[in-house]
Order: sequence, then C-alpha cells, then structure tokens
Amino acid sequence: MASKKGSKEVIKLENKETGYYYTTTKNTKSENTAGKMKMRKYDPKVRKHVVMTEGKMSH
Repeated sequence: MASKKGSKEVIKLENKETGYYYTTTKNTKSENTAGKMKMRKYDPKVRKHVVMTEGKMSH
C-alpha cells in the first residue's frame, strides 16, 4: 500500500557560514515542528558540530 501524501516535507539544514548542508524531512502536521528547525550536526569543513538552521530548497 502507498503511504499518505502531505504529512512530510523535505527541508535543507544548512550552516550559513560554510555553506555545508544536510537534507532531512519534517513533519508538517506536528505542533512541535512549527517555525524554522534547528539541529546540531557535524560540519566537515570546520571539523566540529555546529547549529544548522532550516533554509530554502533550490528546485
């Protein structure tokens, strides 16, 4: 069976300083993910964990 469409959104988490980014999914129906998402992820350009913020996806 196919899954329901529309509850997940693909977002880009990026470090504005280096330009490195991760892609991940975000639950759009949840109240906990309202607003911009921030996560601590590893940035290989600076070789440490930094706060990545949600940015726009280029299509």
